Amino acid sequence: MDMLSPVIVNLIIFVLAIYVGYHVVWNVTPALHTPLMAVTNAISAIVIVGAMLAAALTETGLAKAMGVLAVALAAVNVFGGFLVTRRMLEMFKKKERKAGAAGEGAAR
Repeated sequence: MDMLSPVIVNLIIFVLAIYVGYHVVWNVTPALHTPLMAVTNAISAIVIVGAMLAAALTETGLAKAMGVLAVALAAVNVFGGFLVTRRMLEMFKKKERKAGAAGEGAAR
């Protein structure tokens, strides 16, 4: 392992994580998408806490700016995930029929 640069090792891990993540997400059955979104939102909330800690503990201005950017992007991810989850749950609700529409169909 001494021959490989740590940057190369991290790049290999990153590419493998993308590959595995792609196949895991695309092979999820539709019935599990809503619970998967809820778990993803929880993970993103943990990322927000980590980003706030990282931003608070840094000393340079660039590091603080990157921490604030990480918090902002993770927050957008969490709120967008909750909106998508709510919309998906609304798709599973039964639609109520109007009383007038049901009566008109029987009269014809």
